[in-house]
Amino acid sequence: MNNPLYRFSEWHFTHRILPYSAILALDCATVAVSGFLAAYFRLGGSGFAGNFWQIFFVMVIGVVIYAVTYVLMRTYRSVLRFSSFVDLERIGVANFLATAIIVLFHYTLGSLVSDYLLFPDAILGAFIFVLSTMVQCVMRIVAKDLYTHYHRSAATQPAFIYGCMQGGIAIGKSILNDPNGKFQLMGFVSGEQAIENSKLLGVDVYYDTDDVVDIMKRSDVKTLIVSPAQADRFTHRSSLINALVSADIKILMMPPSDEWDGYGEVSHHQFKEVEIEDLLPRDIIHVDMKSIGEMLSGKRVLITGAAGSIGSEMARQVAKFSPSDLVLVDQAETPMHDVRRYMAERHPDLKVWTIVGSINNEEHMERIFSAHKPEYVFHAAAYKHVPMMEDNPAVAVQNNVYGTRVIADLAVKCGTKKFVMISTDKAVNPTNVMGCSKRICEIYCQALNSHQKTTQFVTTRFGNVLGSNGSVIPIFREQIRKGGPVTVTHPDIIRYFMLIPEACRLVLEAGTMGNGGEIFVFDMGAPVRIADLAKNMIQLYGAKDVKIEYTGLRNGEKLFEELLSDSEQTKPTGHPKIKVAQVREYPYELALKNEIELHELSYTFDDMAIVRKMKEIVPEFRSQNSRFEALDVK
Repeated sequence: MNNPLYRFSEWHFTHRILPYSAILALDCATVAVSGFLAAYFRLGGSGFAGNFWQIFFVMVIGVVIYAVTYVLMRTYRSVLRFSSFVDLERIGVANFLATAIIVLFHYTLGSLVSDYLLFPDAILGAFIFVLSTMVQCVMRIVAKDLYTHYHRSAATQPAFIYGCMQGGIAIGKSILNDPNGKFQLMGFVSGEQAIENSKLLGVDVYYDTDDVVDIMKRSDVKTLIVSPAQADRFTHRSSLINALVSADIKILMMPPSDEWDGYGEVSHHQFKEVEIEDLLPRDIIHVDMKSIGEMLSGKRVLITGAAGSIGSEMARQVAKFSPSDLVLVDQAETPMHDVRRYMAERHPDLKVWTIVGSINNEEHMERIFSAHKPEYVFHAAAYKHVPMMEDNPAVAVQNNVYGTRVIADLAVKCGTKKFVMISTDKAVNPTNVMGCSKRICEIYCQALNSHQKTTQFVTTRFGNVLGSNGSVIPIFREQIRKGGPVTVTHPDIIRYFMLIPEACRLVLEAGTMGNGGEIFVFDMGAPVRIADLAKNMIQLYGAKDVKIEYTGLRNGEKLFEELLSDSEQTKPTGHPKIKVAQVREYPYELALKNEIELHELSYTFDDMAIVRKMKEIVPEFRSQNSRFEALDVK
């Protein structure tokens, strides 16, 4: 633009044109002007004129004293447009010290030099202190506000902050102190009704109700930034979340993988637009990482299924505890190569073996166990997709059931201290082949634990993990990107969800507290209705034209998963999210006999015969939406 005023403001508020010496000179000038004004008002016009040169020399001495305190307090070292409360505080302290020194001269030297110099008394000194401090502070505030106004006169996004304790205040200050940022602070949302209608950092505070959305719409606010300290409360406010999503208001949260170390460190730059995973109601899970580290540090650890969603995360977390050897086994070559590269980049000094192989290849697994003699085994390898295993029960038996027995027996043979098997909520009252195969694995591991004293066998059960391969959220996301429809099997189907890192940390902690024979059940929180999940994802991505299509329950699928069967109860542990299931136990001889017969039967590939045997082993196995319903006794 050719407007001279615009060019002047552009230059002054986009460049640091004032060197430190200029700021120091301006501050000294304000002191001089304040001193002359104070003397004029105190002595009157004639008194001021008659004593001008005495006043002048006092002001020269005074300015030098003030300048020295400014240098000592470094008041001139800040950039005016980025001034903070700390800078204003330094100015006040420096002016107070300098004023006190000059006033002290009045009471100690005044009688000796009164014919030549008129040092200000306490009243005059207080006037100089107040006026100079006020002018200097106003100068910085005006410079900052003009700079902020200039930069924000363009395109900034009005935003509310959810949470107004330390975390929310830190975010608000971060926004206010960053004029180049893209947000303009418009309000806070608080869960404390007592501070409703008050002001914080110059903006209004509103109480946490669904009416906040209407207030935001009236103010044309399209962004809500959630304080990390309030993330847990926010994710449980489903009605507010639904209203925000419906109103096309963006929600910004800190990524779950970030480590947040205190309120003072949080900044609005750390936040990202939420994915649906961030909005699912989950309680914060605290894990005793010290105990886990003491268990695994310097130990030999083997992880099966190490290329899968759970197995690879287990590998990443175990690697942090510096085991002496980390042996990773999986039959998926390409994902295993990715894990290998990750370990080489992040843990170059760690001894890591990435081995491609199947757990049901007994000879190969025995070579691995004999060579590495793992002290701890985390068994995550399994075929887990319900419809696939419903169509291939023989493979489910050979991989899940027999493969687990191979690894478990080798753990005992090679002196492993602890064996942790990762099971599933689908093993409870199973309605499909996959869930039943995992229940048979639980039975064998629990029976083997009682049969020997070498290895402690621990089982962990939990539900779906967010973002795992083939899980519902990535599928929905891809369907939305393609324009739909989003396919949901049934309008009433519900599932439990947990973050992969959370699940793995609980697995590790369960491993530390287990003494052998336990089946640990994780508290998965509140179940989620999949249809609601689909609707929220569609709204979140702004895909209003995408429809939901109900396809009917898949083979072996049930409307809800359970973590305990009807005949089971739980006992508490030292962790509020982990409980011990009290289940029916099988003698080892029977468990082994059943496994051998089932394994031999699997090579007939007679699906009906295989599933009939599985139902004999697990009487609570009742097929749903499956051809195997014909085998159930009515």
